[in-house]
Amino acid sequence: MHGGDRVAEVLAKQGIPFLFTLCGGHISPILSGAKQRGIRVIDVRDEATAVFAADAVARLTGVPGVAAVTAGPGVTNTMTAVKNAQLAQSPVVIIGGAAPTVLKGRGALQDIDQAALFKPHVKAVFQVRRVRDLEGIMQHALRLSADGVPGPVFVECPIDLLYDQALIRSWYGSAGGGKSLSGKLLNWYLQRHLARLFAGADDLHVQARAWPAPKAVPAGALQKVARALKSAKKPLLVIGSQAVLDARNVEQTAAAVERLGVPVYLSGMARGLMGKNHPLHLRHKRRLALKESDLVLLAGVPCDFRLDYGRHVRRSARLVSINRSSADLRMNRRPDIGVLADAGRFLAGLCEAFDGPNLQPWMDHLREREAQREAEIDELAAAPTDYVNPLHLLRAINQVLPDNSLLVADGGDFVGTASYTVRPRGPLSWLDPGVFGTLGVGAGFALGASLARPDSEVWAIFGDGAFGFGMMEFDTFVRHGIPVIAVVGNDGGWAQIAREQVKMLGDDVGTVLARTDYHRAVEGLGADGLVLARPEDTTSVLTQAREAAAAGRPVLVNAWLGSTDFREGSISM
Repeated sequence: MHGGDRVAEVLAKQGIPFLFTLCGGHISPILSGAKQRGIRVIDVRDEATAVFAADAVARLTGVPGVAAVTAGPGVTNTMTAVKNAQLAQSPVVIIGGAAPTVLKGRGALQDIDQAALFKPHVKAVFQVRRVRDLEGIMQHALRLSADGVPGPVFVECPIDLLYDQALIRSWYGSAGGGKSLSGKLLNWYLQRHLARLFAGADDLHVQARAWPAPKAVPAGALQKVARALKSAKKPLLVIGSQAVLDARNVEQTAAAVERLGVPVYLSGMARGLMGKNHPLHLRHKRRLALKESDLVLLAGVPCDFRLDYGRHVRRSARLVSINRSSADLRMNRRPDIGVLADAGRFLAGLCEAFDGPNLQPWMDHLREREAQREAEIDELAAAPTDYVNPLHLLRAINQVLPDNSLLVADGGDFVGTASYTVRPRGPLSWLDPGVFGTLGVGAGFALGASLARPDSEVWAIFGDGAFGFGMMEFDTFVRHGIPVIAVVGNDGGWAQIAREQVKMLGDDVGTVLARTDYHRAVEGLGADGLVLARPEDTTSVLTQAREAAAAGRPVLVNAWLGSTDFREGSISM
C-alpha cells in the first residue's frame, strides 16, 4: 500500500461516502485509493466548491465532509469556503497536498507555508511527517472536526508520503550527489531521511468508526430553565443552525419544540424544522415579538448582528441562552441563564421538565400579526412589475415544492426574499452559508445535498450575482449526473447593494450586471436551460424544470425579475 491507500483506508473505515476534489499531482494517490475502496470521488471545477460540497454533506448527515486539494494554489483557493465552515461550525476535513518533505522551504513547486495560512481558520492543523502517521492523524482529524463545537481541520500530506515507496526511493536516488565527499554526505542524508520517512510503514492501524457524542445536558440547568419558562407570560424561542448540528436527532428536536408549545422563530439551517405550516412557527416581525417577550430562549443562536448584538431583546426580559460554544453563549450580552450544551438535546430534555401555563393569548396575538404580514406579501406578489414579480415567482415555487424537496440558498436580495416566502418542508431541508454571508456556496451546497439526499428534489435559489461564482459547476453536475433545479433571479444587478448604495450615495457604480442568457450558458455545458420572462409562463416553466430533474438532468431557470421594494433597508452591519 502507498500512502494514498492508507489515507483512503481510513476514510473508508470511518464511513466517508464522498471525496470532493480538484485533481493535482500532489494528491493523485489519495484519489486513486479512494476510488478503489468504493468512495465516490467527485471532481469539481473550483477547489472552493469541493469544500462547500463537503460542508453540505456534513450538515445534512452529521458525518464530517472531506475534500482533497493539491498544494499551493489548490489549498489557497479553499480559504473562503474553509472560513465559512468555521463560522458555520461545520465538521469538514481538508486534505492538502504539499511539496516533498526534503524540499520544504527550498523553492519547490507550489511550496508555501500552508500551516500558517490555515491556523487562524481551523480547529487544528496537522502536518504529516512519516508514512506510518497518516492513519492516526487522519482518524484524529475526523473525530476532532465533529467534537464539541464542530469545525474544519486541515491535514497536510507531502507528496513523498503518498506515492509508492519504491517510486519515492527512486526519486531520492536520482537526486544523489555522486562520489565526491559532498555527494556522499548528500547521499547519506537522503538515505537517513528516507529511513525515517518509511520507518514502520508496513504496519496499518485503522480504528472502527466512532463519532463523538455531544456532552450530557446538566439536569440542574433543565430545571432552572423550566421554572423560568413556567413563570413567563410571553416566552419566545429562537432556534439557530447550531441546534441541528446533531443531524441524526433533528426529528427528536422538532418533536420537543412541538411539545414545549412555545412560539418559535427559526433561522439558518433550522429553517424547516417544524415543517411548512406548523402553528407554533412564526416568520415575520421577529424584532417586534422579541421586544414584547418577557422571556427569550436562544437555542444555538449568538447575540450577533442578526439580533442587533443583543439589543433586539429588551433589557427587562429574561434571556436564556443554550450553546455549545462558551464564546457564543456570552457574545455581546450575558444571559440571565446560560447553559453550555447542545441546544437540540437541551430542548429534548426541557420538554420533559416543562409543563407551562396557557400561552394561547400570546400565541393569538403573534398569529394575528403574522396573518397581516402574509396578506401584505400576497398583495405585493400580485402587483404587476416589468418582467416577473420576484414574490410571485417565489410563491409559485413554494406551491410546487414536494415534501421531499431540499432548498439551497445563494444570493442577496432574491434569496433574502425567498427566506420569507418559500417554506422548507421538513428538518434539514434548507442550506444557506450561515453567519459569514458567503456568496458562491450554491453550486457546492447543491452538489453535496444531491449526493447526501439522492431521493430529494434539490432546488438551488441563486441571485444573478452569486450565480457567477458557480456557473461552471453545471459541467460537474452533468458529468456526475446531479439533477439540480437551479432558479436564477436575474434582475441585472447586485440589487441588495444597489438599493441602499444609490439611495445613500446617488451612484450605482459596481452594482450593474447584464441580463445574461444564463440558460444558454448551461446548455453549452450539457444541462437544460429555460427562460422565464412572463409571469403567465411561471407554472409551465417550473413544471418543465421538475420534469427535466426527474429525468436525471440538471436544469436552470433564468428568471427575469422585475423590481420591488420588498426588502428596503436590508443591508446588515
